[in-house]
Amino acid sequence: MKKKKIKIFHIITRMDAGGSAQNTLQSCLGFSPEKYQLFLIHGRSLESRMDERETALVNRGTEKAESLGVTVISLPSLVRRIDPLRDGIAFFLLWRIMQREKPDIVHTHTSKAGILGRWAAKAARIPRIIHTPHGHIFYGHFSGPVSAIFLLAEKLTSRITDAMIALTENEKKDYLRLKLCPENKMPVIHSGVDTQRFAHCSADISEMKRAMGIRPRAPLLCSIGWLLPVKGPMVLFRAMQRVWQVCPEAGLLYVGKGEMQRKIMQAAEKYAVADRVHFTGWREDIPEILHMADILVLPSLNEGMGRVLVEAMAAGKAIVASRTGGIPSLVREGENGLLVPPGNAEKLGEALTYLIQHPEKAAEMGIRGKKYCQNFSLLSMIQKLDSLYEAMI
Repeated sequence: MKKKKIKIFHIITRMDAGGSAQNTLQSCLGFSPEKYQLFLIHGRSLESRMDERETALVNRGTEKAESLGVTVISLPSLVRRIDPLRDGIAFFLLWRIMQREKPDIVHTHTSKAGILGRWAAKAARIPRIIHTPHGHIFYGHFSGPVSAIFLLAEKLTSRITDAMIALTENEKKDYLRLKLCPENKMPVIHSGVDTQRFAHCSADISEMKRAMGIRPRAPLLCSIGWLLPVKGPMVLFRAMQRVWQVCPEAGLLYVGKGEMQRKIMQAAEKYAVADRVHFTGWREDIPEILHMADILVLPSLNEGMGRVLVEAMAAGKAIVASRTGGIPSLVREGENGLLVPPGNAEKLGEALTYLIQHPEKAAEMGIRGKKYCQNFSLLSMIQKLDSLYEAMI
């Protein structure tokens, strides 16, 4: 007798080039279609303001998922911002789809989809509900009162949640401190990365730099992620003032997009350093970008894990990052990188300057990172999720 497939819904507000969306996609791609019947339900990503290149990247991902048997459903009403009308419609549509398909497990991702998706699952009497926050929004994102409302909503919703996945041990400690979920319901499953993809690079790095207008022999510091206040891109720009005092030719590369780009560009013009500050938008060739860089910088004020840290380690790069959220679980001080207080441009500048002046130290950190990153492989993540789903069933 043929064994019944385990039916799982993955729900997220937006599919874009960000880490949480890519993790959700990988959580659908990595499982055997013989064992699982997977659904990927997502919003239209309008708030991401994706250009043609980003849209093509996301479409290729969802098309690959469909080719592997994943049912992909787009709900235009499922948006990231608070919108009572759209939220009500999204809740009803999620409930109706769950009523029709009767999944064994609903696995929600990120805060907004987590609230709507879990309550819709509760209303549809879905037997098991799992949530991955992908880093919380209780500080660094909103004002105190707004953050308090989100925290209360999450505490209420956690009561109907069978498991809440933390990406790192540090993130788990944060959730326990906030009393969001009992410890026995909070497994740690990192966001997996295909480390082999980042370990090698066949591109002509000199030609890539030339095409981007980057000085070929100058140190290049790279930040990859959303250009939003919580990610600290302006903190990094301020830190560069110290770097440029010691190494005027150093380049700064921002890979990603967001509302802070214009402000940084204006500041670069004001301080006459526009020729040293480069913006690429979202790129698909992140392995090549990382091999082009000398140091990966993650200056976030709040970060659940930071997949790019694992990608940088796989590429053999030293890291300078904020000591916040789950980052210290990946970046070991003095071993594969340096940690600085979040929001402290002076300390960030000191750390970057130190590694530029001591390239042999940066190289040693890169070697150690290559070994350590295997703990965060894609295969390891899939195996842990598989075990969790099995236990839930």
